[in-house]
Amino acid sequence: MLGCGSRHRDGRSVAGVSSEKMLTRIGGLLRQAESTDNEHESAAFMAAAQRLATASSIDLAVARAHATGREQRVTPTQRLVHIGEPGKRGLRTYAQLFLVIAAANDVQCDIAQTSAVVYAYGFAADIDVCEALYTSLLVQMVRASDTYIKSGTYRSETTVRTVVERRGGRRVTSRVRRPVAAVTARLNFQTAYAARIGQRLADAKQEAQTEAVSAPETSAETALVLRGKELELRDYYREHSTARGTWRGVKATAGHSSDARRAGDRAARTARLGNSPELPSPRGRIGS
Repeated sequence: MLGCGSRHRDGRSVAGVSSEKMLTRIGGLLRQAESTDNEHESAAFMAAAQRLATASSIDLAVARAHATGREQRVTPTQRLVHIGEPGKRGLRTYAQLFLVIAAANDVQCDIAQTSAVVYAYGFAADIDVCEALYTSLLVQMVRASDTYIKSGTYRSETTVRTVVERRGGRRVTSRVRRPVAAVTARLNFQTAYAARIGQRLADAKQEAQTEAVSAPETSAETALVLRGKELELRDYYREHSTARGTWRGVKATAGHSSDARRAGDRAARTARLGNSPELPSPRGRIGS
């Protein structure tokens, strides 16, 4: 495994009720994002969904900070997120997509060397948000990359390959230019897609947190709660993580395609959020 770098008076859990309301509201924004063909409206709904997720997480943190007496205090947890079966193509880019979503939602992750499983550490509501976003964005990433590959535009580009030949009983290594392969184009497209999604979510998170701590009447308390949550999650991760080494994502040896990366970045800039029935499970696992 590698590193990635309270209750109501009626007995219901504050975290559970807040989490349900949060997911319902986020789901509404996701459906709005997916139902519009206007890319600017879609981007606005996406940012709103992320801001709501961040703001809701802050509310949960405040609830935890005020939990006293017999009230049950919500603590971090660990959850396994199955990306797919070991050996399947695309696992690294799929895992990368989940990791950038997690980074924007206060969830720390370890990952199996095969990239088939992600170990998510965080508060349950935050992990729920990550899985909902991942499920939606994974479908869009795969569809967009399929469309790009079918267009064939990557074929006009070449990339440098290392070729090993036998000449007179000796191994001779040379570097030659070859047309970009479909698998290379797909990996580059999805890598750029994940990177841009990560930046968009990070920007939305920063905007939400800046707004949350700018309210004069609650800014000091909110800042302290956020810091407390950060420290609690850090301590939990250190105590429970057994990761060794660092996950390096998509290998550089896969080759480079500038055209595919630009296309992946463009697709991610206009990505729409929403749960999709095409996935067999809420975690977007690659089938066997």
